[in-house]
Amino acid sequence: MPTTMVAKRARAMWWMRLHSAIRTALACTIVGCVTLYSSSSLAKQLAFPSFSYVTSVFIVSDATLGHALRGCWHACLATLQVMPLSMLGLWLHNYVATDEFSPEVAALMVAVSAFLVALPESTELMCKRIAFGQLVIVYVDAVIHGVYVNSPVMHPLRIAFSTLLGAVASILALLLPYPWLAYHEVRKLYQIYAESASGRINLYLKAIRNQDDEITMELISQTKPFTDTGSKLLETIKFLEEGLQWEKPWLRYLNPYYTDPGQGFQNMDIAMKGMEVAITSSPSFPTRMIDKELFKVTHHVMMFLGQKLGQERSFLPHNSVTALETVGEFEESSRLHQEPILPTKQDQPALFFLSCFKMCMSDSDTITTMTEGLRSTTGSSSNKSCCRQACIDCTMPIIHERMVVFAFKCSLSLGLAVLLGLLFNTENGYWSGLTIALSFVTRKEAIFTEANARAQGTAIGSVYGVLGCTIFQKVAQIRFLSLLPWIIFTTFLRHSRMFTQAGGTAAVIGSLLILGRKSYGPPSEFAIYRLTEAFIGLACFIVVELMLQPTSSATLVKKHLYLVQGTLKDCTERMIVDSRQKGLMEKQRDLKYQVKDLDKFIKDAVLEPRFWFSPFPISCYLKLQRSLSKMADVLFFMSCDIEFLCQAFDRYYPDKKELQQYINKDLQQFKDALSSSVSCFEKTISIRLLKTSQIQPEQNIMNDLEEGNSSCPRGEVEMILSSFLQNSNEVRGKVRDIAGIELRGTIVGCLCSLGFCMSFLEREVRDFDSGIKELVKWVDPLGEPIRS
Repeated sequence: MPTTMVAKRARAMWWMRLHSAIRTALACTIVGCVTLYSSSSLAKQLAFPSFSYVTSVFIVSDATLGHALRGCWHACLATLQVMPLSMLGLWLHNYVATDEFSPEVAALMVAVSAFLVALPESTELMCKRIAFGQLVIVYVDAVIHGVYVNSPVMHPLRIAFSTLLGAVASILALLLPYPWLAYHEVRKLYQIYAESASGRINLYLKAIRNQDDEITMELISQTKPFTDTGSKLLETIKFLEEGLQWEKPWLRYLNPYYTDPGQGFQNMDIAMKGMEVAITSSPSFPTRMIDKELFKVTHHVMMFLGQKLGQERSFLPHNSVTALETVGEFEESSRLHQEPILPTKQDQPALFFLSCFKMCMSDSDTITTMTEGLRSTTGSSSNKSCCRQACIDCTMPIIHERMVVFAFKCSLSLGLAVLLGLLFNTENGYWSGLTIALSFVTRKEAIFTEANARAQGTAIGSVYGVLGCTIFQKVAQIRFLSLLPWIIFTTFLRHSRMFTQAGGTAAVIGSLLILGRKSYGPPSEFAIYRLTEAFIGLACFIVVELMLQPTSSATLVKKHLYLVQGTLKDCTERMIVDSRQKGLMEKQRDLKYQVKDLDKFIKDAVLEPRFWFSPFPISCYLKLQRSLSKMADVLFFMSCDIEFLCQAFDRYYPDKKELQQYINKDLQQFKDALSSSVSCFEKTISIRLLKTSQIQPEQNIMNDLEEGNSSCPRGEVEMILSSFLQNSNEVRGKVRDIAGIELRGTIVGCLCSLGFCMSFLEREVRDFDSGIKELVKWVDPLGEPIRS
């Protein structure tokens, strides 16, 4: 079963990439036919076919119709930004100077215009890339063909028409012979994900039925293929859903019964991670919590869940009658076993498993469901907070410090690349600026990783273009047909770890600019000029990055690890049951995103050339990343429990302070101990890994590290957890006379889940502590050891 699921996912991914390659080839074929075989009057207006190819490749690669619509919108926005700027620049030059454009003037105008384009934060990255490319072509072509400068309006319009050709070709390629919709792809992938999730949950249920620890852990190990498959599917689905947002208005217009294909899967993955955490923490569940009667009900639940997961989503509305009946039966059985039992520490993993299972089969955004009145109150407040946040976003300034730095880097890199490219070879001065104009990123990236991928891609693309011209030199009119197999190959190349998207895109563009055009002269000579110009552009990019923000992948990993520790500390400081204390859920989301970025930086560091540096300690960082990922998942469950308890106490208990004191007393001690440990991790990273004392300048930092205050004593934490369990039972007794049986059982489940999460979080902090010590020993072997 796991092998079949992995093969099914691989076939789905292979077909999607092949489909994307065919659509990309079709878009480039449309551009090639129009530019090579159109009338002379039309060809004169489409004066820059190279940029038509670039635009179509940018929009169509890995795109569905929704992505293409978004890409065309960005191309239009880029054109609307560039046209007034370039027209104004050309007019000012004609008004002030009588001589022709010089390379220095062109470089200055590119730099100033690029700074203005890159500055607004609200503009998407693709829009900025297309705008940078248009600016380079406008001013470089003004240097090469000065006659066009006499028409400061028509010259930029020719570039706009070339961009429009690429955008129109992209839309046609995704509409013909039939529309390729993100909706159908998302529905198909959710179907595969549903089967994977069903198999994974079945293995978890077999594991809790088994009382043999070895067999239980063997069953857990069998879930790894399902887990990996689900994670990769969710990554692809997340990308496709960006295009789905642009398709929704049309789908709703065509069919009023349109439903989200991912309905009911929002919390599936995180809930299954919680179930695995519960089983691995306590392989043998107490029989009084998971007995035969509950297994019988669980069997019915799994029948419903399998039906829900296995069904194909369609335009018909979802029938939830069976779902409600099954959930009701599940809750009834749970209440029968929760009410007479006073939960102990051994019962916590079982109750946590049940709460995760309940979350897995429900469509709510929290672990436990509340009464309808409380749900409506929550939804109303959520809607109000969303509206309030939207108003805040609209009034926030669009320029931030990091965008100023990004704009300055773009301005300086493009200006320098255009200047040196034109001085080296005027006729081919485009390519030095275009090489980096289409590759800027707003986030921090490793310098040499990106430059290495683009250099390799440009080189192999140019070589293929020269070979294609040599083979088809007697039939030059159809030589662009040799592009079709290359486009298909580079589409798969984009998803390889060696070339990445940057290298794959550079490879296809490198061949397109040779095979897709005419009047270049000898292709081998042009390829050499273009490679030299590309090297000039990449060298300018690297020099500017090293001057302003020198970053290697290993440095990015260290800095990002420090950033993650700061967010983790913020999460621990918000662990309190009080409706006035907000932000735990938001901080947990930030932590989850940062942990994912850390994983990306680690993978980039493995591929980055190390030069004279020591080998990258990948095993140490992967261990830390896995521990942080588990902590982020557990913090999600804790935030859900805390949010539910706050809402329940506020709504149903006038004297809520007494109940909160029972819980917050121990929770405060626990979060203080946890915050102390995380603070010590921050200091260790800043001093021993980042080699700086500016982040934490206090004199006693090194003393704290050498005294071994990186984690609180285990006996102290055990006392806190025991006290929390005892106080939770006190709360259970307090709510007996006020709450109904349903709400009382849910509160008890939340408290047990919270206690389990606290215990698990403390263990992960200890593992993280040992991982930090191992990393410091690897990176700084001559330094003072961190004592435990």
